[in-house]
Amino acid sequence: MNRRRCVQALGLGGVLSLAGCVGDPPSDRDERPTDRDLTLATATTVHDSGLLGDIVPEFEDAFGVTMKTVVRGTGGALRTARDGDCDVVLVHARPLEDEFIRAGHGVNRRSVMVNDFLVVGPPDDPAGAAGRDPVSAFRAIADAEATFFSRGDRSGTHVRERRVWDEAGLDPSGSWYRETGQGMGDTLVAAGRSDAYTLTDRGTFLTVSDDALATHVDRGIDDPPSLLRNEYAVVPVNPARHDVAYPLALGFVGYLTGPGRSQVRGFRVDGDRAFRPLDSSGEPNFEQYVPSDWCA
Repeated sequence: MNRRRCVQALGLGGVLSLAGCVGDPPSDRDERPTDRDLTLATATTVHDSGLLGDIVPEFEDAFGVTMKTVVRGTGGALRTARDGDCDVVLVHARPLEDEFIRAGHGVNRRSVMVNDFLVVGPPDDPAGAAGRDPVSAFRAIADAEATFFSRGDRSGTHVRERRVWDEAGLDPSGSWYRETGQGMGDTLVAAGRSDAYTLTDRGTFLTVSDDALATHVDRGIDDPPSLLRNEYAVVPVNPARHDVAYPLALGFVGYLTGPGRSQVRGFRVDGDRAFRPLDSSGEPNFEQYVPSDWCA
């Protein structure tokens, strides 16, 4: 498999200003606030895939706003929001999102898009993981003590990886199991250099250029099993908890769940789909607005 274009920036942990306001704003904006900044804390996978580079400039142009982006793992993005250092988050770990909303830090969660997780590793597949379901693939890797790189950073991917190990009944340890503490792009590069297996999202895997890794567990983006399904959501920070640009945050929510869907649908990495938008429904799932284990 030809390993795509390389991630342009790895190991990101700070604030990245993606673009400024384009052109002169319409006259009906003249009486709006002069402070038109919106800060998004986002999972590394959305950034590393290149998707934000398509969506953000269009949103900025439509709303006359400058978006600043803090790139973290999902856990780090939610921590940024809890500290009041962003206005909205784009993340992909429902258990962490539920904790965040239950504690009153976020409101109005909306599901945006999905892709899937892949188990990737050396092309010669020394553990014999290819073609298995994710649980048995992890067991095969552990049985062979084949090198496995974990992000180890409480990101959405790390949370899902731990869930797979739990379902396999294993608590991995030893020299074969290594935590990088890095984003998805960096972890993939490190795995490729070390003949290691790892769990990755499809978007970043398509984007990182590395012929050293092959997909061994891949159930497709259209209807992956629940253990491989990777759902992204946008959550505004609670304006009752922090001084945030809540109206603009809701504008970003509306953009992602409205016109932004066509950009997600059309986004490709060298011709391959990296995400699938969740389209609007005549029968919306209102459970997405509250924690999934919420009890009235």
